[in-house]
Amino acid sequence: MIDDNGRSSPAYSEFSRVLDPAIYEALPDDWIIGITDVIDSTSAIEAGRYEDVNYAGATIIAALGNAWGSFDFPFVFRGDGAAFALPPHGHRIATSVMRQVSRFAQSDLNLKLRTGLVPIGDIRAAGRDVRIARYAASEQATYAMFAGGGVKWAEQQIKGGRFLVEQGTDNTKPDLSGLTCDWTPFPSRRGEILSLLVEPSENTHPEAFAKVARAVLAVFDTGSRRSHPLPEEIGIPRDSKKYIDAKMWTEIASNSDFRKFDDGLRLTLDCTTEQIETVEALLIEARARGEINFGLHRQSHALMTCLVPSGQPNSHLHFLDGLGGGYTKAAQMLEAAERRETPTSGRG
Repeated sequence: MIDDNGRSSPAYSEFSRVLDPAIYEALPDDWIIGITDVIDSTSAIEAGRYEDVNYAGATIIAALGNAWGSFDFPFVFRGDGAAFALPPHGHRIATSVMRQVSRFAQSDLNLKLRTGLVPIGDIRAAGRDVRIARYAASEQATYAMFAGGGVKWAEQQIKGGRFLVEQGTDNTKPDLSGLTCDWTPFPSRRGEILSLLVEPSENTHPEAFAKVARAVLAVFDTGSRRSHPLPEEIGIPRDSKKYIDAKMWTEIASNSDFRKFDDGLRLTLDCTTEQIETVEALLIEARARGEINFGLHRQSHALMTCLVPSGQPNSHLHFLDGLGGGYTKAAQMLEAAERRETPTSGRG
């Protein structure tokens, strides 16, 4: 049963469970889906502005949670943007916060942030769905997983110019308390940092996709710490005066979102070249069978953006991406494959 905060129960501590379509529960028709993304993030990344892009992508999560008074709503960080779900009475506050973060991105980061809100009723009318499950990365950090194709459809519509939240005249700054980039990038220790997106094709049965996804995870799970991109030893803080002990670092690593399900697999991993080649061959075969599309990008380092909610230090969340373009580059590859297969798909 979904409660008023979008919580489904229980939260699953084993990531492979989120590949089971049976555990997902539908959000109500009167809820809304919000989407943000940095326009032309590719150019910003090519200019070396990886951290600015990731920071802009996470602003909606921080600002909305601070304005809402709680971070207990479904959301997912996507590198150059984010997606979230709120009940109908959240429409006004979501609109206001989206305008704030859009203006902030432009004035303070020189980036353009596209924002939009889509009613779930419209998503279902288009033949898609929005269902969620919860993954407990640790005892303190729980992340929402999205399935049903509805969030992806909403993103397509917003990129096509529908459901946009236009900038208003209010110059109120967003409350980004707790959103930081405290750590220097993390080099790969096993070979390469891999950013991987795997999505089901239009008519793929959820069980068929789950089988492919499990095969992918099986390859990476053989690695040290399941290919976690953060090191066991303490990372290097940007502030040389910042003190952190081994216990706190373990909690940070445990609370990170290096694996998630967002209408498909979204992974940031530290893995060997052999693992990447094995998975890529597996995915090429699955794509040839018409079951999936995928995009991947290899780079030398991972990047972490942190959110420590005010007054809730134990609820800290850590969003991971690849330093060399990460999810943005992987999405480019995936979208190019989709355009070749369905030229009028509307992806932009």
